[in-house]
Amino acid sequence: MENNQQHELEKLANTKMPYGKFKGRYLIDLPEHYLVWYRNKGFPKGKLGEMLGLVYEIQLNGLEDLVRKLKDNN
Repeated sequence: MENNQQHELEKLANTKMPYGKFKGRYLIDLPEHYLVWYRNKGFPKGKLGEMLGLVYEIQLNGLEDLVRKLKDNN
C-alpha cells in the first residue's frame, strides 16, 4: 500500500466523531444506520465529510475490521 494511503487510513482509524449523538466514538465504529442517514442527508463539507463517506464505503464493503487494526494502542 502506498505510504500516503496507509497514513490516511491510520488517521481515519484514530479519528473520533467531534459532535452529536456519537461524539467521542471512533468514526470507524459509528453504527451503520447513522452512516446511511448521513449518506442520504449529505455528508458535511470538508475533511470530516470525506472521512465519513470513506467509512460508509468501508462498512458497505465489510472492510471495517482492517481499518480497526490500524488504531493506536493507547
